[in-house]
Amino acid sequence: MSENRIGHIRLTSHPGAGAAVRFPIHWGAATAKERGPIIGSATADRNAIGAYGGAYSIYRALSVSAGALNPSVRPDLTDTAPVVDMGPFPQWRDGGKVVSLDPWGHLVADDFKAEIDAGVDIRPTIAITKARLSLPEIREAIARGRLKTDGAVVHESGDVAVTKAALDPVWHLPGIAARFGVSEERLRHTLFEQTGGMYPELVTRPDMCVFLPPIGGITLYIFGDPAAISDPARKLTCRVHDECNGSDVFGSDICTCRPYLTHGIEECIREAQNGGAGLIVYNRKEGRALGEVTKFLVYNARKRQPGGDQAATYFERTECVAGVQDARFQQLMPDVLHWLGITRIDRFVSMSNMKFEAIASSGITIGERVPIPPELVPPDASVELEAKKAAGYFSPEAAPSEEDLTHVVGRDLKDF
Repeated sequence: MSENRIGHIRLTSHPGAGAAVRFPIHWGAATAKERGPIIGSATADRNAIGAYGGAYSIYRALSVSAGALNPSVRPDLTDTAPVVDMGPFPQWRDGGKVVSLDPWGHLVADDFKAEIDAGVDIRPTIAITKARLSLPEIREAIARGRLKTDGAVVHESGDVAVTKAALDPVWHLPGIAARFGVSEERLRHTLFEQTGGMYPELVTRPDMCVFLPPIGGITLYIFGDPAAISDPARKLTCRVHDECNGSDVFGSDICTCRPYLTHGIEECIREAQNGGAGLIVYNRKEGRALGEVTKFLVYNARKRQPGGDQAATYFERTECVAGVQDARFQQLMPDVLHWLGITRIDRFVSMSNMKFEAIASSGITIGERVPIPPELVPPDASVELEAKKAAGYFSPEAAPSEEDLTHVVGRDLKDF
């Protein structure tokens, strides 16, 4: 039997059945070396539950099954280093500030070079690169005089220069449990049961404290000087946006997602051109983290009910189909802001109270809140916006009346 297979059997059994993990993890340590590498590869050195790549690990398995990929291949990380320096920041050494990603995940090629050269399969969970964005809404903003070309942030072509970062989720289970106010044992058992027993180590290996969950990650788009993001002397505009494929990519007009996203990008560009920085945090949480199938089922239910689509029953129909109105739970969202060293957001481009409260309660100060301009709301999305406002969605207008609130199911949920 191969060494890889032996290691796999040992690590899915109870802790006393084999030798101790060779690379223990000390979450919240001051350096990557002290913390230890996160190893999610199928080798005897594996010290994390799950696999590199999150949901994409399944495609890797298919490639191996089809004979297209040799499972023993190691990535060649030559010239893959981040294009800009990021950190370390004090929040990285606070074990409770960052629990859903590996703050050292972009530095493994350097910090663990000796181990990698010795054959240990350690892979980055964060990558940082540069690119240009080309959006019709930004070219329109230039044509209307709302934005200007400067050759640095916005080029003459209308393309926008950005620094991009992609982050895979890396969960420190004790920290995740503490963030949600549950015991680690309960969290582990629930994750095990609700994934159909896909990860037995969640319950058989309490000594393994890190989980690489099979969920989507985060993409960051930084406008202007990345160093300005963590500099309290320079202004930061930020939008935290949760994925909506139908609107963001295909322009579906039933919601305000793409208009708000592109409005956020425009505000970020303007801040960068004024000497500050702009930041878009794009989370893969389709359909309020309920998924696109559930989302489309709810669309049908809302439109087919007597009287058609209505703000009063907007959230009720979601809960009838999914059992819950929203599964995003923004408690983990601020982690990426702490990874960036952010202590203050001057302009927060969001009407979401849930996001606002999660960020503020994590210790980050928020100044101005920027709503979506009314002229950017598609006609078919008015029901959505009115329902959100009635449920407590931030608006510069007067707060909703008690009568409005009584028509909304789950009115204590501040954001959807």
